[in-house]
Amino acid sequence: MKKNLLSVLVLVLVVVNIAMSAVMMISVISTNKKTAELITSIATVLNLDLHSPGGNGPVDVPLADIKTYDDMTGIMIGLQRSVTINEDGSRTEGKQLYLVFDLSLQMNMKHEDYKTYGETIADRRTMILEAVTDVVSSHTEEDCRGSNIKGVEQEILSALQKLFGSDFIFKVSMLNLKCSG
Repeated sequence: MKKNLLSVLVLVLVVVNIAMSAVMMISVISTNKKTAELITSIATVLNLDLHSPGGNGPVDVPLADIKTYDDMTGIMIGLQRSVTINEDGSRTEGKQLYLVFDLSLQMNMKHEDYKTYGETIADRRTMILEAVTDVVSSHTEEDCRGSNIKGVEQEILSALQKLFGSDFIFKVSMLNLKCSG
């Protein structure tokens, strides 16, 4: 009789354990779904920060369709002077520094505006340099160091796309950077 009562008690505990496990799984799964949605929304927001607002993100252009214009070498542009505010409230301006670099533009040859602008881009070299100068001269030396230069390149790309009214230029690279004073 004791063995039967013990077997029944074990069976009841097993059934209660299964029921409690089912309740826990249901609550964990719903919480897990909410967490996954939160992570997805955060990842979406972070992805928006990587690309310009309203942009389509990075452009995937096959290598065979890329034309590089890299005839702009030895560009020298004066950077904005950095200003230090001292403890007494006085301002100290840094010395004038110049950024020397080569500029490379990558263009999509399959883009509909490439025939209009891309094939004769050398004729617009002065306008391109003016747009690049406007962007670079608004930055300080600190803005042009390390990974910060990617932000400057992105600003130059936006300025050139605005200048041409087209996104046939999809990447700008600043090469051989040197800061001199």
